[in-house]
Amino acid sequence: MSYRPRIPSPDRRAVLRGSLAASAALTLPLTATAAPAFALSGRPRAAWGVQVGDVTASSALVWVRSDRPARMIVETSATESFRRARTWHGPLVGSGTDFTGTTPLYGLPAGEQVHYRVTLADPDDPRRTGEPVYGTFRTAPARRRDGVRFLWSGDIAGQGWGINPDIGGYRVYDEMRRLDPDFFLCSGDNIYADGVIEPSVTLPDGRVWHNVTTEEKAKVAETLAEYRGNFRYNLLDDNLRKFNAQVPSIIQWDDHEVRNNWYPGQILDDVRYTEKNVDVLAARSMRAFREYFPVSTLHESSGDGRVHRVVRHGPLLDVFVLDMRSFRNANSPGRQPDDTTGILGAEQLDWLKRELSRSRAVWKVIAADMPLGLVVTDGATDFEAVAQGDPGAPLGRELQIAELLRFIKHRRITGTLWLTADVHYTSAQHYAPERAAFKDFAPFWEFVSGPLAAGGFPANALDSTFGPDQVFVRAPDRANVSPMESPQFFGEVDIDGDSGELTVRLRAQGGSVLFSKVLQPGRVGQ
Repeated sequence: MSYRPRIPSPDRRAVLRGSLAASAALTLPLTATAAPAFALSGRPRAAWGVQVGDVTASSALVWVRSDRPARMIVETSATESFRRARTWHGPLVGSGTDFTGTTPLYGLPAGEQVHYRVTLADPDDPRRTGEPVYGTFRTAPARRRDGVRFLWSGDIAGQGWGINPDIGGYRVYDEMRRLDPDFFLCSGDNIYADGVIEPSVTLPDGRVWHNVTTEEKAKVAETLAEYRGNFRYNLLDDNLRKFNAQVPSIIQWDDHEVRNNWYPGQILDDVRYTEKNVDVLAARSMRAFREYFPVSTLHESSGDGRVHRVVRHGPLLDVFVLDMRSFRNANSPGRQPDDTTGILGAEQLDWLKRELSRSRAVWKVIAADMPLGLVVTDGATDFEAVAQGDPGAPLGRELQIAELLRFIKHRRITGTLWLTADVHYTSAQHYAPERAAFKDFAPFWEFVSGPLAAGGFPANALDSTFGPDQVFVRAPDRANVSPMESPQFFGEVDIDGDSGELTVRLRAQGGSVLFSKVLQPGRVGQ
């Protein structure tokens, strides 16, 4: 395969200069009672780093957080010297957005490295500016032959395994950054709002895991301030901030952004919560999610307030980001013979079919926040994902997926594959009608990877309604294995610009490739 030339690490001095400045401001103690507090004398500071999201061939969104009210100013350039820089005047950030701000960039050159720096200015005296924070990203290519390479995973700070300074924090982000992908797809569970982070946890072998702690992580999140604190927590990690400064993201959400296994209309009987209405909690989390991630459809200038969207990454790739949480029906045994709501909701399903049929990209990645054929339970009788353990004809939420798969086959939509995380191990499933109870679909692949910084879990059972064959799986043999005991997992997708071949690699932290599969372009199913 031919690979697109990559910018070597020495050319990223500007990124490192900015991230090192942030590191100095956010030196991680073993424990802390609150997120870093900054003296409000002097100039505005952007010590939480920068992020870029939803990059296309001509546009991107730049994110920053200030320590006080400030005007966000972004400069972009083709070079690190910032000669002939273009200036973008961003929003005035303040307490209404937890001092976060996002600036959209338009008219960028396709397939080019863009260097940027964010400066925060005193709103009462524009001459008083803070130290710039630097970042870089590549825009999507306009030419097919340039190729595309990206990573995906999910599940961060789950099951009580937070930022451990003894092992260097979230080291997997440093490993992913060094691979220098075009972007990173986070498949959900960016935080664990329902997961308390204790100062220390004793492992089965007697070793002690130490966590950086904050006030907001000492209980389940209920208030807007607590949700905001959960999203800030991960930004305490130096590896993650450096990663954000170099690798743009496509972010989706799942359950733990709100609480485990939530669905609209749910009323909690969990004694940890004083607010029992999940819709209230979800609204607070969504506000914080919108504040802390650069998501095009959530941006106030052009967004329509939804997570599901298409991010177009040149002629080779469209990424269809699903929201399998906000429109679902209640978790149940999943045996309904008629289910129009399903896991996507009728409107989102119509949107997905319409956008898939319009796509002219060679490859169409369906980014799902939950797997299709893996049985994910919710209590003794209910099910959390699509599959419900009945190997027969589609029932419950499976009916909606059957409708989608039938549509893809009959419209002869080529180049679809499914990527997800959620289950805290890594696997590859091939779905084929000859093995299935439901047969009116074309074969396809589903790849699972994760967690990035959470507990590992044993593999889930398979539901044969859509005929999955698990050709690879790597999972712990017991529940909630710490990152000190089992490697974290992420996936890599590499699309060759010359042949159009797509290679999926399932990776383990430490550099090993566990499984690899090459898919051919232009096929309805394979």
